[in-house]
Amino acid sequence: MIVSVDGIEFKYKCSKILENIQFDVDEGQVVSILGVNGAGKSTLLKCINRIISPKKGTIMIDSHDLDKLGRLDLAKKVGYVPQRSEGNYMTVFDTLLLGRKPHIKWEVGKKDIEITERVLRLLDLEKYAMRNTNELSGGELQKVIIGRALVQEPKVILLDEPTNNLDLKNQLEVMKIIKDISRTQNITSIIVMHDLNLALQYSDKFLLLKDGNIYAEGGDETINSESIQKVYGVEAGIHDVNGVKMVIPMY
Repeated sequence: MIVSVDGIEFKYKCSKILENIQFDVDEGQVVSILGVNGAGKSTLLKCINRIISPKKGTIMIDSHDLDKLGRLDLAKKVGYVPQRSEGNYMTVFDTLLLGRKPHIKWEVGKKDIEITERVLRLLDLEKYAMRNTNELSGGELQKVIIGRALVQEPKVILLDEPTNNLDLKNQLEVMKIIKDISRTQNITSIIVMHDLNLALQYSDKFLLLKDGNIYAEGGDETINSESIQKVYGVEAGIHDVNGVKMVIPMY
């Protein structure tokens, strides 16, 4: 396993957000964290990335206790794609190169340039390399932010609603990129998702959060009519479409 989360708890003041969260993730897996708004999904990602510190529990990545890692060492193991990103007057190339910061000691080296160029090719962003990020579409910018995380050469990439505010085509393209890099680069991807059908199409494992606890964990068998009703309070049917499970809500 590459990620082990054991007994994580987190509170905002007196309000408990996460309680006794435990799960493991294997190398190269795509894992979707699912649940209603306020279930603790984004909070869990931020705990894994040490943006916030859990009150209890341990998180191990690549056999390293995150409590014992400095910020630079953590950034070499974990890439993070936040829920919202905005473009600026920095070029696409420089934005990706910024992700090499944890590896740069004195100045940008040949390896840093080579890795940045490789990620540009991987994400088909070469033609945008010298364009400012505030000139990009939402889908293009999201690919750049994913690319910035990839040039860190992480073992794990955390993505908070990466398809939020994207049209259908860009949603599919972003999820395919995540799936492909997990397979080809052997990077574990942990994603906060709202779209159950996108999650089913591209994920290997699922965590369903309810009231700060893990209601269910496992493969696509965890996404069923009972779990959807318990977690989301919605009646839904599960149908097979060309070998892929699809959730159809019943209104």
